Amino acid sequence: MTAELTVPALAELRLRRSIKWRRFPGDVLPLFVAETDYLPAPPVAAVLSEAVTRGDIGYSTPGPELGKAFAGFAGRQWGWEPDPSQVTQVTDVGVGVVELLRRLVRPGDPVVISPPVYPPFFDWVPEAGGRVVEVPLTGTKLDLAALEAAFAAHPAAYILCNPHNPVGRVHTADELSELVRLAGLYHVPIISDEIHGALVLPGATFTPLLSVPGAAEVALAVVSASKAFNLAGLKCAAIVSASPRMARVVDGLAVEVTERTGHLGVLAAVAAFTEGDAWLSSLITTLAARRDQLSSLLATQLPALRWVPPEATYLAWLDASALGRDAEPRDRFLTEARVAVEPGTRFGAAGSGFIRLNFATSPEILTEAVTRMSTLST
Repeated sequence: MTAELTVPALAELRLRRSIKWRRFPGDVLPLFVAETDYLPAPPVAAVLSEAVTRGDIGYSTPGPELGKAFAGFAGRQWGWEPDPSQVTQVTDVGVGVVELLRRLVRPGDPVVISPPVYPPFFDWVPEAGGRVVEVPLTGTKLDLAALEAAFAAHPAAYILCNPHNPVGRVHTADELSELVRLAGLYHVPIISDEIHGALVLPGATFTPLLSVPGAAEVALAVVSASKAFNLAGLKCAAIVSASPRMARVVDGLAVEVTERTGHLGVLAAVAAFTEGDAWLSSLITTLAARRDQLSSLLATQLPALRWVPPEATYLAWLDASALGRDAEPRDRFLTEARVAVEPGTRFGAAGSGFIRLNFATSPEILTEAVTRMSTLST
């Protein structure tokens, strides 16, 4: 069996200077933002150390390495091998989505999203000049009937979250096939945010959207090693196309979109995609164990909170409405229990009374956090 990853002691974690460890005072356990507490994969640490020692910390230049590395990774992990020449580096997933929207959207055009969803989705659309149209999930699933009604109005694009953050749903191949059919029928381009694709837990199977028959003609994917390998600060992602038609959308991007990618980010992503499989396997084992641990902790210490355990990600979407509406549960956990989680309202109106909790930490920190949270009265 693959061994679990370990986490540094809490005192050592508090020496980190990322947002997770600087946002709140030192008595707060931070389980909010999507950063993990694990040490970097050895191949990633090695390539970064080598680059810094060499002084190789200058500007990034686009090359074939990232495309080849991602294509190999996708082939091994999901049985899908995109054309490496159709993998275009960009600064991060958000930049990739916004710049694609700029190519697809005219001022005021509608763009469809499915909340509750990653909060920047609500910001990316107006940044590109569009107008958000919400088609909420039904439970944790895409509402395909409602999406068809929205697509019939001919929006400029649909942004898919695959797997879905915050509910942790892995959309099935059949669901994605129907989504592609609807997109083709109504001529709606899909931009698929697949940043969590490598974080599918045991019991589910990830389907890259572009591996679905027909998707190549209507869709683009935006991918990154940043969530699985905890590389967000290094700034590297990629847009993937699979047909000449959709490649033309990417070809129209300004050159700065690719050149502003972090050089160290590209080096780290290539190392992760090329040599990180064994470490990733240990990460998945670890996250599955933390998911099971959280399930037990909630059942025994916080039965008032309800949830559907995620099929992917290290993020738990918890119905805490027994503790209050809107953002009140999050506020109470922070002020009364000194545990920082994300308020569900950040993910859309459907998140009222929910919280999102990051369980990518040690068993001890997770136990301490839930123990603290259990002291709140309903």
